Amino acid sequence: MFHFGEKFGKAMLMLSLFLLLFVAACGNSDESDEEGNENEESSSNYGEELEHTITGIEPGAGITVTTEKAIEEYDSLNGWTLEQSSTAAMVKTLEEAINNEEPIIVTGWNPHWKFAKFDNLKYLDDPENVYGAEEDIRTLARTGLEDDKPNAFKLLDQFEWSVEDMESIMYESQDTGEDIDVIAKQWVEDNEDKVSDWTDGVEDVDGVEIELVSTPWDSERASSSVLAEVMTQKGFNVTVTPVDVAVVFESVSGGDADATAAAWLPLTHADFYEDVKDDVVDLGANLTGAKIGLVVPEYMDIDSIEDLKAAE
Repeated sequence: MFHFGEKFGKAMLMLSLFLLLFVAACGNSDESDEEGNENEESSSNYGEELEHTITGIEPGAGITVTTEKAIEEYDSLNGWTLEQSSTAAMVKTLEEAINNEEPIIVTGWNPHWKFAKFDNLKYLDDPENVYGAEEDIRTLARTGLEDDKPNAFKLLDQFEWSVEDMESIMYESQDTGEDIDVIAKQWVEDNEDKVSDWTDGVEDVDGVEIELVSTPWDSERASSSVLAEVMTQKGFNVTVTPVDVAVVFESVSGGDADATAAAWLPLTHADFYEDVKDDVVDLGANLTGAKIGLVVPEYMDIDSIEDLKAAE
């Protein structure tokens, strides 16, 4: 009887342990299911709260075209729409949402001063690589510029700066209310070492006319304004003409403009570049580390485009 009781006690102990483990496992499973449901519900609610709308910028902009492609590519964006207006309107809507800690999804890119103004922004992962990896902003010149105006060509070829350089001009302009042209002149004065690399071996000229074309956005206004100031100091008579992105490529390839420092490649402006690549001179990157994509505030519990839910 003693041995039977001992065996019975051990059996009951093992049964009790088994039951405890089973209950714990069920509890963890329930917690995991609950957490998963909460995440799914959160993603679903973002779509509903935003009325399945992404806040964008001007029609025809590179990121606008790419976001339209993303909506077609991602099942999670099925039924979503891209609201197109202006860069200023997008930033105003973003600021209002952040001030109220409300969800928002915007088309975003670096360089842009909003990343300096709002330090709580993040890009959504893009597993389908619709927006591509980091990009370059490249300088393109018309065919024949090197022969016609060799000093202008040399300066343009040597022009190179950083994302931080460009963003500092944009943010200071936005923060102080001063025009980007004014801030750019001061930046040139404050960055003599960098500017001297651009002008190394470039001879002074006397009123040689140069026309640069650029898009009207702050990032490109910063680069064209800096270039215009440096070239003016070397004796060039510089005209900067803001045009639609398609016209940027058409005017350089057709010889109506001398150059642009506003070509986002290899993805954002790929369609425009592909049409003219044999009719322009690619001088290479004037800025590396540019990026585009969908941007949200960090307080939103979402990390990837695929976390969003299609409209039903």
